[in-house]
Amino acid sequence: QVRLVESGGGLAQAGDSLRLSCAASGGTLRTYAVGWFRQAPGKEREFVAAINRNGENRYYLDSVKGRFSISRDNAKTTVYLQMNSLKLEDTAVYYCAAQPTITQFALPRDYSYWGQGTQVTVSS
Repeated sequence: QVRLVESGGGLAQAGDSLRLSCAASGGTLRTYAVGWFRQAPGKEREFVAAINRNGENRYYLDSVKGRFSISRDNAKTTVYLQMNSLKLEDTAVYYCAAQPTITQFALPRDYSYWGQGTQVTVSS
């Protein structure tokens, strides 16, 4: 069973960049599709981005396209979410999730493994 650990969150100003990392302990992410989700206070968990196992296919929430980029470094069993041109509305707790085989990348219920989350706060 893989355990996911997110890092890289913090406080940023609008327009800044942050890079989130999702690392696996007790296993490897090489054989998992990985998704990033976020949850703002009082809102449901929202899909942000996902990448398939070999890294060839990537999916994004429309509002982050062109600003966020998901990638994976299989050698280091880490998946990254590069977030550029941050906006106030990007403020949320960001979670990574993993699933060996998945077809609906945007559905939280289809992921079995979750990290504890990392807070991203964007200020003006």
